[in-house]
Amino acid sequence: MKFKLDENIGERGKNLLIEAGYDVKTVVEQNLTSTPDPEIIKVCQKEQRCLVTLDLDFSNPLRFQPSQYSGIAVLL
Repeated sequence: MKFKLDENIGERGKNLLIEAGYDVKTVVEQNLTSTPDPEIIKVCQKEQRCLVTLDLDFSNPLRFQPSQYSGIAVLL
């Protein structure tokens, strides 16, 4: 599985996923910091990555329909 970590997920989260053998990219690495949510999810969609975030805006299925993406994991 491929993951994209939002800017609110730190290096510790990235390292845990990499150590577990996952393909991980971050919003920060790709110079997408402060990019609007719709643009972030478009990048994830294009790269076929599951977004991992703390941003509760992504938990709204009316705004971000789960069937359109490789996944959205909102951590609480």
